[in-house]
Amino acid sequence: MQPDHISIADMPIDERPRERMMRGGAVALSDAELIALLIEPGKRGKSSIDIAREVVADGLLALAGREWIPGKPVGSLGPSRVARIGAALELGRRIAALSATSSDPVRDPAAVAPRLIATYAYRPQETFGGIYLDARNRIVSEREIYVGTLSSATVSPRDVFRHAFNDHAAAVIVFHNHPSGDPSPSPQDVAFTATLTDLGAALGVDVLDHLIVASSGFVSFRQRGLL
Repeated sequence: MQPDHISIADMPIDERPRERMMRGGAVALSDAELIALLIEPGKRGKSSIDIAREVVADGLLALAGREWIPGKPVGSLGPSRVARIGAALELGRRIAALSATSSDPVRDPAAVAPRLIATYAYRPQETFGGIYLDARNRIVSEREIYVGTLSSATVSPRDVFRHAFNDHAAAVIVFHNHPSGDPSPSPQDVAFTATLTDLGAALGVDVLDHLIVASSGFVSFRQRGLL
């Protein structure tokens, strides 16, 4: 009877993930093989590839949406393996966030959406924040203003503009995520954005856009004519 798994050590050398990566780079490996390299070695009865296949069974989006906190079990992974995957995902998000720098003017507010998707789209709770810009539309700061429940965030306009004054910002791009995966704005989102825009005009801080990000994409209020 054939065993239902094979350890990496039992594989032919040229088929092992590490050796294949040496020949063709990380791009040559499957999702499961990449995870296997993060969590090896395996454990009794399961190779690291067996465990990795379980981890990615629901796809990479589900993987990114999990909370990777040591002490919170994820399948058969122990705390150290959970920490490795969580650290790798966070590094990926931070690298993606480097796509816009504070020295480059933001000519299109929606251009910052990819970095926001990488950082916030897969969070299990709504997070509301602002990207603050100077008079030349260069980013001076990015702030998380409020973290709410699974379905809503209660944000005070005062907090939005308090950070603008503290950071000497001339404009702000506000954003929040929808954990549901659907970035469509709610009536409350539209009403709150209108309030922010009016207050910003009175206070001398331009609200350039409101971006809603989710796993399926993003919505720009400016692009939709809602701002």
